[in-house]
Amino acid sequence: MDNYDTVTGALNGLKAKGYTLDFNISFDKIICKETNYCLNPHEFEIIEVHRFEGDTNPSDEDIVYAVQSKDGKIKGVITSAYGMYADNINNEMIQKLSIHH
Repeated sequence: MDNYDTVTGALNGLKAKGYTLDFNISFDKIICKETNYCLNPHEFEIIEVHRFEGDTNPSDEDIVYAVQSKDGKIKGVITSAYGMYADNINNEMIQKLSIHH
């Protein structure tokens, strides 16, 4: 797994590895708005995790996940704030993502 200095660096590096879709967390699933792909926690795997902590500003704290569907056909990224800026998600999604935190 590569190490990246910035969120942008991680996103660019993962895109070069084929993680081209942008997913958003939607409470109990991840959704790609461009393609309307929707994956529930049991339908995808987290392949890489890159965590970034802001030096002075808590709003700079982000985590980047490289995810792919269980069949390997759908690959993308999730970016998410953590700490007090974390997304509103259900318990199943929290467990899925926290395994890799």
